[in-house]
Amino acid sequence: MSKRLKQLENWLQTDCGFTHYKIEPASGDASFRRYFRITLPDNSTRIAMDAPPDKEDCEPFVRVARQFEKIGLNVPSILAENHDQGFLLLKDLGSIQYLDKLDSSNVDQLYGDALSALQTLQLSCDPGELPKYDKKLLMQEMELFREWLLKKHLGIALSDEENHILDETFEMLAANALRQPRVCVHRDFHSRNLMMPSRPDHGPAPGILDFQDAVDGPITYDLVSLLKDCYIEWPREKVIDWVIKYRQQCVQAGLLKPEEEGEFLRWFDLMGVQRHLKAAGIFARLNIRDGKNGYLNDIPRTVGYIHFLGDVYPELEALAKLIHNYPSLSFVTGYS
Repeated sequence: MSKRLKQLENWLQTDCGFTHYKIEPASGDASFRRYFRITLPDNSTRIAMDAPPDKEDCEPFVRVARQFEKIGLNVPSILAENHDQGFLLLKDLGSIQYLDKLDSSNVDQLYGDALSALQTLQLSCDPGELPKYDKKLLMQEMELFREWLLKKHLGIALSDEENHILDETFEMLAANALRQPRVCVHRDFHSRNLMMPSRPDHGPAPGILDFQDAVDGPITYDLVSLLKDCYIEWPREKVIDWVIKYRQQCVQAGLLKPEEEGEFLRWFDLMGVQRHLKAAGIFARLNIRDGKNGYLNDIPRTVGYIHFLGDVYPELEALAKLIHNYPSLSFVTGYS
């Protein structure tokens, strides 16, 4: 047993009062956090979060969890906490991700539930209580594509012209994000962070996880995370139909002005490029820095979303051509 696991077990026994229980890994994520499922003698379960304090801060998770729970979202309740040691005890929302169950027969229902939760988030959560998704952060995220995917993972030495293309594209994408209406943004609202209840005590679908990086940001960001998911892909015409329906709901709810309707799809698509540049860079970094190579399989889909839009938006033609011109990136030829 590792020293860290011994510390966690000691905390469960001394602070949480658990004397007889079974502990087993529940999941990890794309950070240094780990999760363990605690099964008690009555077969009820809890989740223990291990967030090493020298690498992770529990405070944002706790703060946002309480903020989201207050507005009625199904997030893990905080049952016990020790920030100094980096341990939290949470309500268990189950182990079945949306990704495990999504298919063409149920996607409209499951996404309908997710979009209802998203509208609750955007209508009821005060974004002023969250950090700003500002230009600096948007640009830092897109730089991950150049630094970690192109340079470090693929070993591509970009020309001055190619670097200029990226610079100009990043500026355009940041401007697109910053001109949108501001709402509370989960920032990772996708099929691996949305949970399906396997028992009544898990609450309604979707259970919502991994929200600690929530920000005050663009209205289309979480919509892109869900509908242009890095882990599962849907036909373009279906995505557009979902976007149009959600856009109508946003106008009716007062989140979007009627005169902004015509810009919404463009906002959505360009916001997706910003997110997918970031995600592709993160997937490469997870492999190189953290030894997590499973995410490499998701890069073709993620970059494919970007490549496809080169034929839709003239301002993305140069970026799409750059992707196409490198054999190591041209495994992506389009979008289903």
